[in-house]
Amino acid sequence: MKHKHYDCIVAWADGAQIQARPNGSTVWADFCNPQWDANHSEYRIKPKPDIYKYVDVRAVRDGICQWTTCLPEEANLGLIFDGETKRLKTAEVMK
Repeated sequence: MKHKHYDCIVAWADGAQIQARPNGSTVWADFCNPQWDANHSEYRIKPKPDIYKYVDVRAVRDGICQWTTCLPEEANLGLIFDGETKRLKTAEVMK
């Protein structure tokens, strides 16, 4: 029978960052050397952070748009992508 945290242990051995939290807690913390205590803690592979992109979108002519990546204060569109799947999560009109 596989260890309860087998997938995390294999990922950690391959270099993945691991997080743990005591059972019942809502706070995850990074661990360099997890103890793999199956009775008192939960473990997970640290999720990749969301990716924030800011763009300035302009209509050029006849429905053709041009966009440029820029600083947040110069943007008229903010995009947030899921760090794991790289899929668009949300878009916000800035101006």
